[in-house]
Amino acid sequence: MAAASGAERDGFRGCSVSLADNLARVRERLEKAAALAGRRATDVHLVAVTKGCGVEMVRALWELGLCDFGESRVQEALPKLAAAPPEVRWHLIGHLQENKINKILPWVHLLQSLDSLPLARALDLRAQRLGRRLPVLLEVKTSAEPSKHGFAPEAIPEAYATVAALPGLEPQGLMTMAPWSGDNDAVRRSFAQARRLFEALPPPAPRLLSMGMSDDLEIAVEEGATMVRVGRALVGA
Repeated sequence: MAAASGAERDGFRGCSVSLADNLARVRERLEKAAALAGRRATDVHLVAVTKGCGVEMVRALWELGLCDFGESRVQEALPKLAAAPPEVRWHLIGHLQENKINKILPWVHLLQSLDSLPLARALDLRAQRLGRRLPVLLEVKTSAEPSKHGFAPEAIPEAYATVAALPGLEPQGLMTMAPWSGDNDAVRRSFAQARRLFEALPPPAPRLLSMGMSDDLEIAVEEGATMVRVGRALVGA
């Protein structure tokens, strides 16, 4: 059996939770981690991962003040995209197949998982047809699991420059997922490597470094994340 994706591991299958309490706990964790790192919690943006949940959960979280929601699978996301409040900003955080681009492109606010140059070129053509410039993050593979997608760390500088030259795309930074081992030292090394790559990107200065999920958001904040993707800690049992 193939290993589960990061989004799958951070997903859920139940909604019988106190969302307000969970959100308060997540925000408290972010505030504590930011304080320890000498940062402001307001500098770390929270994306609610709603894989496995219906539009009712999206609406409930939106009513609690969240605007950004992450989905990993296009087919699961589409009904929610159409039914959610129009103010919701949708992030695609899972691997995108080229044959799904036309379905998701009109809806997505930020594609966090741009993982190859062929995908970048296909997105660029379709975004231009829609008359938009799609914000994207390049996914960097900072751990060796074969099931993960992303650019090799050494390929990031050239890939970022290539994407920046495409008129239909607007690269805004990097995204990574930590190793699945549960080894905090390995997680920290992964996030630190992504931060170094992020800080070395050419001008204009990128704004977004997306890393950290329910189990490792503190380490991500300590290592410089400007965006965390949290599912289970918000909506899991």
